[in-house]
Amino acid sequence: MTDLVTAIRQYDGPPVQFMEVCGTHTAAIAKNGIRSLLPETIRLVSGPGCPVCVTVTAYLDRLIALSKEPDTVVVSFGDLLRVPGSRGSLSDGKAEGGRVQMVYSPMEVLDLARKNPDLTFVFAAVGFETTAPVYALLLKRAREQRIDNIRLLTSLKTMPPVIDWVCQQGQVDGFLAPGHVSVVTGSRIFEPLAQRYRLPFAVAGFSGESILAALYGLTKSRGKGTVRNLYPSVVTRDGNRQAWEAVEECFAPCDAAWRGIGIIKDSGLKLKEAYERFDAGSGGLMEDREANRACRCAQVLVGRLEPAGCPLFGKACTPTTPQGACMVSTEGSCYHAFLSAEGGISR
Repeated sequence: MTDLVTAIRQYDGPPVQFMEVCGTHTAAIAKNGIRSLLPETIRLVSGPGCPVCVTVTAYLDRLIALSKEPDTVVVSFGDLLRVPGSRGSLSDGKAEGGRVQMVYSPMEVLDLARKNPDLTFVFAAVGFETTAPVYALLLKRAREQRIDNIRLLTSLKTMPPVIDWVCQQGQVDGFLAPGHVSVVTGSRIFEPLAQRYRLPFAVAGFSGESILAALYGLTKSRGKGTVRNLYPSVVTRDGNRQAWEAVEECFAPCDAAWRGIGIIKDSGLKLKEAYERFDAGSGGLMEDREANRACRCAQVLVGRLEPAGCPLFGKACTPTTPQGACMVSTEGSCYHAFLSAEGGISR
């Protein structure tokens, strides 16, 4: 690792800005103090790679409303519970009488639904290509087992369209490509973007050494439309075709709203007609409105602002009193900037 740090610090090219688009990378970069190891000419920013961070307020508001409907239970992973909508979070909704249950796997919903046939369980299906196969498996099992009291409220998104949007802004010189997403999709999904914009992509693992190796690779490929897989023990060029075929059986592309960005064409996944009866009303949830208008989470999400540049950061907004999604999630850039010795300042 020392050799990698030395090599990166010897970079003598023009100033560059690289972006990571994976919540786990955000956490690993903070944990390993990666930014403090980079020269002034290499800036590393966090992009829209944290699933709950890019979930719009209309979706969260809908979940809260569903939790208060008779005989309905909203089921969610823990990281979504405290993400603020326009009028509070799921945790707030639960305190007001809503029925909300946390699980660790979507498959737990099958058992809940079987044991409670008089209740409808609405799963908060949030995520990227990484988790979409699990939701597809849940749907297929529910249909096979004729379990009719399960619904999904979907906010599933796909990486290539949002990276395309970022590329169009012209502020990024290369991407630390998401390792978990690439396991499912394969590294080849980044090839058209690399070639179109003549930008390098490096698929990385999650150790400090793997991330540094990817950043070094990006400096060597600056200005070239290349995709380098530096996580070959897990990621292949073609990905997990069986997992993605399950996704394609259950879901179809659709336009989706991204917190801080807006609507991006064909960047989401909706239930196909054969599975529409499992939908809890996912269509049309496009509005995005921060409860605290001073929150700058939207700019942080797309790398335009450092967490410390938000007027609320470390004051009104902390992990115990989050004002925006980036401070709530353990994959959020503000959360890690607050905890990090770097104090939210990343070059």
